[in-house]
Amino acid sequence: MTFEWMKIPYSLLTLFIVLNYGLLMTAIIAKIGARAGRRIGIPFYQNYIDLLKNYALRSKITHGYMFYLGPVFRLTGGIGLLLFVPTIYGSEMFSNLSFSGDLILALYFIFFGTLGMALGAGESGSPHAAIGISRGLSQVTMAELPLTLAVFATALAVVAAMLAFLGSMMRPPFDVVIAPQEIPIGPPTEYHSAYLALMQTNRVIFPVAKIVIYMNLFFGGASSWGEFAIKVFLLYLFSAFVGVAFPRFRVEQSIRFFMIWAVPIGILSILLV
Repeated sequence: MTFEWMKIPYSLLTLFIVLNYGLLMTAIIAKIGARAGRRIGIPFYQNYIDLLKNYALRSKITHGYMFYLGPVFRLTGGIGLLLFVPTIYGSEMFSNLSFSGDLILALYFIFFGTLGMALGAGESGSPHAAIGISRGLSQVTMAELPLTLAVFATALAVVAAMLAFLGSMMRPPFDVVIAPQEIPIGPPTEYHSAYLALMQTNRVIFPVAKIVIYMNLFFGGASSWGEFAIKVFLLYLFSAFVGVAFPRFRVEQSIRFFMIWAVPIGILSILLV
């Protein structure tokens, strides 16, 4: 019982490490993408500045309780996903709050944040938010299908899972909601100040949490923080390479990609089990 209580501070330490690593890695990946486009890119500390600035701001705009809860649900999805999955394989200290049979719970948390964000932004009443929500939910739902299939058959399914990973990360060419061309349409238009800071916080935690899922399921997990940092960075870099190589997809192109490539491979992996 004593050790169960000790899991709480270690889980918070894990969250602190992942948050800072996510802030740094997101900036580094953005800089790599910028260099591929012959640009300088942002400094590695830029995400810290943006996050602290937005947390310091306050807003008097209100659209109802669900509007306030949208960013909270979004952040809860990222933190919940991270805390219910062991970060370091075989470590009692950094197993977080995971327990036997919690894979379904982890899959639920992947979708929980997106759904909560959709409910919150939708209460603003803005048609632009509704358009962004429909695009985001369509892509996330389509990307979840091959991932779910991959969970049940991990042999050939790694290929299907990695294709789903590209859409799940919502990086180019699958950034149909947060792409620079789409910023006027979607939740980022409705949320600002500390609400936007909550979304930014989740944006650095949630991708790392999803990568931990992939790392534990398909790539042997991590036995130390050093191995964790390398594997997470390489998986993150995979999506960055694809984003640099391909132009941004439209929504229908994104869904067609998963239907043609990821879902059939996922079904084939199920049939071969």
